[in-house]
Amino acid sequence: MTIDHRSRPRVLFSGTRLVEVDLPVGTKVIYPKKPMKGLPDPPAAVRYALSHPLGSEPLFARLRPGMKVTIAVDDLSMPLPPMKAPDNRAVVIDEVLRLLDEYGVEDIEIIIATAFHRPMAPDEIRHVVGARAFERFWPERLYNHDAEKPGGLTFLGTTDSGIEVELNSRAAESDLIIYVNLTFVPMNGGHKSLGTGLVGYRTLRGHHTPAAVRGCGSYMDPPRSELARRMDEVGRLIESKIDVFHIETTVNNRMFDKPLDFLARNEDELSDVELKALSGLVRTLKLLPQVARQAIFEKVPAPYEMIAVYAGACEPVHAAILEKVHQQLCVPVEGQFDVVILPVPYISPYNVGAFLNPVLLSVMIEGYLYNLHRGAPLLKPGGTIIALHPCTDRFDPEQHPAYVEFFHKLLPQTRDAMELHKRFEADYARHPSYIQLYRTGRAYHPAHPFYMWYWGENGRQHRGRVIVVGADNEYVPHILGYEPARTMAEALRMAREVHGPDPSIACFRICPLMMADVSTGTPPPALVDEAGVDRTAPQAAPAPAFEESDA
Repeated sequence: MTIDHRSRPRVLFSGTRLVEVDLPVGTKVIYPKKPMKGLPDPPAAVRYALSHPLGSEPLFARLRPGMKVTIAVDDLSMPLPPMKAPDNRAVVIDEVLRLLDEYGVEDIEIIIATAFHRPMAPDEIRHVVGARAFERFWPERLYNHDAEKPGGLTFLGTTDSGIEVELNSRAAESDLIIYVNLTFVPMNGGHKSLGTGLVGYRTLRGHHTPAAVRGCGSYMDPPRSELARRMDEVGRLIESKIDVFHIETTVNNRMFDKPLDFLARNEDELSDVELKALSGLVRTLKLLPQVARQAIFEKVPAPYEMIAVYAGACEPVHAAILEKVHQQLCVPVEGQFDVVILPVPYISPYNVGAFLNPVLLSVMIEGYLYNLHRGAPLLKPGGTIIALHPCTDRFDPEQHPAYVEFFHKLLPQTRDAMELHKRFEADYARHPSYIQLYRTGRAYHPAHPFYMWYWGENGRQHRGRVIVVGADNEYVPHILGYEPARTMAEALRMAREVHGPDPSIACFRICPLMMADVSTGTPPPALVDEAGVDRTAPQAAPAPAFEESDA
């Protein structure tokens, strides 16, 4: 919708607060789509997918008594916030285990594919895999991947472009890996699952680089993503050595349950009762301390619903699930904008149960939110981002200890991702104290803050200025290379200094989740891989494995 003289103020996230903002007349406000209808019987949908796979024999035809099977599962970084029980992954795992039992498979282990993410706690694992699997397998045969376990990785080979591939040894020695995905955004799923989730630093350093991210039109648009190309290369090598069966699911964008479901809607469409509730929530959050504000949102799990499930070979399965992801998330937008307003919420994939620290704030602004587009960026080259967030200098001591040193010691020396990569990454990746906290505590790996800084690299190269509204200090914006503004009006005055008196303005009114499907009238530049193949060329979509009428 476009703001006019009758439009109400917009209510936007700023961390754990909601703030009312009067936007200029003519501002384009982009809202998420309404949630798609969930599948009426998710267990039946899973059973259908296992029996009617894409590009593969049915799962039951690949099973035999005495074989070694490893089930690998996405970790809690998606969806955001965590969904109500039962989680998609729990529904899938229940059906997979039933089938394995029927065919006499006893040597089964379940690995949470955490890569360099923090280990999941037992209650989090129970939620993701379901109570039955948890009670049966935890902790000896259900556990987090440990990328630093001595002898825990097996070298499989080197890709054509030189990426060394090593994989969790239990998975590498298996007769069959069954990978269970919850694909929340187009960056997830596919070959990224094994090629990131069950590997170590030797492999991650081949694709988690600033050069790879700079080579992405958008890493949420896989055909235009150098990051995806490298991960595909790793995944294909793994699958040339090991038998893998993929199961991918996705959900709708029903992020808010009652009584907060009005947060997903256009303010101009709210009833008087909903407006009073919204105003009351804005006032309440303003009065509460940060911990209490975050608890209000975190204690209400999201009522996401499964909208699709496909199984079989990696590439046709991933193509089919991406079609559903795009159907739910992609909002058509005409043209690019001089100024894009980004409300930054309290949560990211890397701070579930923790505070959104300044490094993760940067990856939200210049990484995830910038990259949530297909076709072309919402922001014109050299445009201005106006972000809303308090920029508090706070880090979770359990989850993000290495982030503290990265932010306070390294970023003051340089914000150049290439220089950080060359001068510091390798030493920090071997830091013994931080590695011990990753292995035995709840910490992210010491290489992880580097990867998060790289994740914003294509946005950093594309944008002009970042102006932050509502920062509670000047230090954090300065370290990140941002400019503080006390109010939205002041931020817009600053933007007009560069873009003239009448800049084009868009407000990307997230949450819930969405992507801007940007049309500019000019096709985006092709991403040509090392074999000379244009990865932006359209690919034929596979036939669906399950439709609602088959439930």
